[in-house]
Amino acid sequence: MEKHITLPLTEELAKSLHAGDRVYLTGTIYTSRDAGHKRMCESLAKDEPIPFDPTDATIYYVGPTPAKPGQVIGSAGPTTSGRMDAYAPTMMSVGARGMIGKGARLPEVIDAMKKYSGVYFGAIGGAGALLAKCIKSAELIAFEDLGAEALRKLYVEDMPLMVIIDSEGNNLYETGRAEYLENSK
Repeated sequence: MEKHITLPLTEELAKSLHAGDRVYLTGTIYTSRDAGHKRMCESLAKDEPIPFDPTDATIYYVGPTPAKPGQVIGSAGPTTSGRMDAYAPTMMSVGARGMIGKGARLPEVIDAMKKYSGVYFGAIGGAGALLAKCIKSAELIAFEDLGAEALRKLYVEDMPLMVIIDSEGNNLYETGRAEYLENSK
C-alpha cells in the first residue's frame, strides 16, 4: 500500500504502518551514524541531554556529502543500519520511533521496535543524489567535528521509503524472501 505521511512519527501513526508499505515521508528528521549514536548513548547513560528531543523522532542513517553551490545538501544515501544496532534500542527507549537506512537489523532491535512501537524504513542504496532532492533544508545541530557524521536536522518532502520492519516485528526481508521461494517452486 502507498501512504503519504507527515512526521512526527507518533505511536498511532507508527502502528498504522505495515511491512511492505510504500511511504512518502514529509517532515523533520535527524541524521546520525554510529559515531553520533555512540556520543548520544554515552550522554544518556550519564543522564545528560542529547542535542534534540527524541520524542517521536525519525533518524536517517546517513553521512551526506557536502552541498554544492545552490544545493541544500550533497548526496544523501543511506548507510548500513547494522552499525547502529548497538544504539537503536537505547534511542527508542527515550522516544525515537523511526529509523531510515538499509540492510537487516538484529533481533534485539526488532524486539525494541515491538516494545516501543518503532518502524524501520528502507531507503534505496546508491540513490543518494535522488534522495537529496527530497531534502528541502539542512541544519547542523551537533558534533560538527564528525564531519559527514555530524548530527543534522533535515526537512524532507515526499521522501520515498519502504516499511521494512513494522511495529509488530513483521519483516519484509523475511516475508519477501519466503514469498519469492514459494513462487519459485
